[in-house]
Amino acid sequence: MHLWHHSYKEHTGDRPRWLVFIKNVAGELRRRIGEGDMLTAHRTFLTTGYWILTGLLFVCGLAMLAITPSSQEAFGPAQKIFFIHLPTAICTFIAASTLFIASVGYLWSRTMKWDDLANASGKVTVLLCTIVLLTGIIWGKSEWGSWWTWSPRLTFSLVLWVLYIVYLIIRPMIHSPTRRATISAVYGLAAFIDVPLVYMSVKLIPDIHPSSVELDPTMQITLLIWFLAIPLMTAGLIAAGCSLNTRERAMLETSATNTQSQQEPINTNTGSPS
Repeated sequence: MHLWHHSYKEHTGDRPRWLVFIKNVAGELRRRIGEGDMLTAHRTFLTTGYWILTGLLFVCGLAMLAITPSSQEAFGPAQKIFFIHLPTAICTFIAASTLFIASVGYLWSRTMKWDDLANASGKVTVLLCTIVLLTGIIWGKSEWGSWWTWSPRLTFSLVLWVLYIVYLIIRPMIHSPTRRATISAVYGLAAFIDVPLVYMSVKLIPDIHPSSVELDPTMQITLLIWFLAIPLMTAGLIAAGCSLNTRERAMLETSATNTQSQQEPINTNTGSPS
């Protein structure tokens, strides 16, 4: 502020001090905007590289499925779906666990970013669980000759899918953002109870599903590729969904603030005497 105590007639060289001041401020603004643009460009570059890598892994995984031998007794052509089914099932647990953590985070801190993460995780959980059920149905038809059997593992998996479908149905029905986030978080905690039930049904309850399958080296490499591709896809979808939710929420809050600020003068004029 001491700069403005000097007279506007003071010069730096041939230019007034105030002109130098404005030029310096403009230069600082350009520098900060430039840094912001670089940051955005850097983030875009990393995001693009991330999805290119994920896509290449999917292409490699599909290529490995094509060359992986399927003449073994335990692996017919339809059994190759196992390489997609298993990593997707595990990533379903990861997505549901992320929703659980985000729900705890929101209830603890009441920060809406946790709700953004929970919302994105719920959508990815439903997507992955749908893939698990569909691939499991195809595998079951080939292995058991029927599309569905009410085994403990399948039953708990279907319940898991229904619980998180309901989670997504509940959210848009609640208009208040804070109330929606609170109810969704409590429901998310309750729905997570089925995740350990699915896991324990795999480990503890006798089931018609094979508990383990022996893989030759080629199959192990194929499974490893899918265990890289699907988790990367899962993390990317959750991160992208969370970022989108945050931007949408910010836009809605800005719109609500602008609407309120436009209505305030009207209310003031309405209350004034004529």
